[in-house]
Amino acid sequence: MTIPPETEVAIRPNDRELLHGRVVRGSAILLLSTGLVAATNLFYNILIARMLGASGFGHASALYTLLMLVTAITLSFQIITSKFIARSSDEHVRAQIYASMLRRAWQASLGIAVLVAAGSAYLKSYFHLPAQHDLVLLAIAAGVYIPLGVRRGKMQGCYNFRGLAINVVVEVAVKLGAVLLFLHFGMGVTGVMTAVLLSIVAAYIVGKPEAQYRIAPGLIRIAPFGEGMQAVTYFVGQVILSNLDILLVKHFFSPPEAGIYAAVALVGRVVFMLSWSVVSSMFPVSASHTRQQKGRSVLYTGLLLVGSVISVFIAAVALVPHALWTFLLGKPFLLGTATPFSSLLTEYAVMTGVYCIAVVIMMYEISRRIGTAAWVQLGASALLAGAIWRYHGSLSQVILVQLFVMSGLLVVVVIPLFRHQDESSRGAVILAMTEMEMP
Repeated sequence: MTIPPETEVAIRPNDRELLHGRVVRGSAILLLSTGLVAATNLFYNILIARMLGASGFGHASALYTLLMLVTAITLSFQIITSKFIARSSDEHVRAQIYASMLRRAWQASLGIAVLVAAGSAYLKSYFHLPAQHDLVLLAIAAGVYIPLGVRRGKMQGCYNFRGLAINVVVEVAVKLGAVLLFLHFGMGVTGVMTAVLLSIVAAYIVGKPEAQYRIAPGLIRIAPFGEGMQAVTYFVGQVILSNLDILLVKHFFSPPEAGIYAAVALVGRVVFMLSWSVVSSMFPVSASHTRQQKGRSVLYTGLLLVGSVISVFIAAVALVPHALWTFLLGKPFLLGTATPFSSLLTEYAVMTGVYCIAVVIMMYEISRRIGTAAWVQLGASALLAGAIWRYHGSLSQVILVQLFVMSGLLVVVVIPLFRHQDESSRGAVILAMTEMEMP
């Protein structure tokens, strides 16, 4: 059985208020939970930074960043599950979609876990990590993280934003509680990775779906190959753009400098987390409606919300005095670089804000199955890798290189948006003229 590609959730015609309401309500719920998660993560990272020091924090951040590379696959499963569940109003078909995607996710996760474990010795040497068994923990965590994407995609596709919010909060709460316990007993970086593994397992268990989704309903052919590859390509590019800088800084800079940069990135990426909350609520609403005008209404709402979040965050970061970061992280932590921490953080926040705007546009295009945003982003990630490899004279230079690449990406993805708008306007004019000429 194959799911019809244009199965659509019923909605009253021209009801823009309903679309706005779904995006705004979903965004509000996810923004609230993401704000809580961001604050908890900030406390979590400040805690392990103070307890592990800059070098130890750099090791832990490198391991976690390697796990984040796996999110290219996790988010691909999540977004495809969300997209096709949102397009269907039949609960039986939705259950088939969920079962099929979960089976594929476990197959993929097994392969990734074996691959990471097999390459653990090389990864330990390349990133100057202290222990190989930490990478084995990373491999197990990656194996559970991919199927978790399917469970979250099911919640997202059913507009269960409250359940999705609770799931994310559970993950970060377990991670914080476990790391406090393990660091108390002196487990160091290994304790951090064990806490991450337990948090992912807890989120997977809590994300267990309703009874009708747990009964084996049979499998279903989910998506054309092209749509699946578009999602994978997009998230590979996103994960590289979002995480490659930390890994390259870990390779090129000293452990203290790498630790400082990791702290900058983790604080600065709060704005990306907040913006992704808006995107998560916008995507299934846009994907479930094929009419161009309705989709544009969702896009503009998303851009307005994300733009507001970015503006407030950058202003807040710019106004925070350097003395506060010294108090939070400790003076020894911040002695590894000549550029003030607050300046690096402001630069990083601006760069991330530019990327967040581009993400909203790219995810809209993917939800509408138009454009080549995924390939453009993948090309930008390759360009970024080469640029940082060539220009890494200082931490500030690394951030400026990223800002240049992100600005170029934004310009490129905006162009098709205006082109489609012009084509839509011309089509509307032609239709109006045709109707006027009809007797």
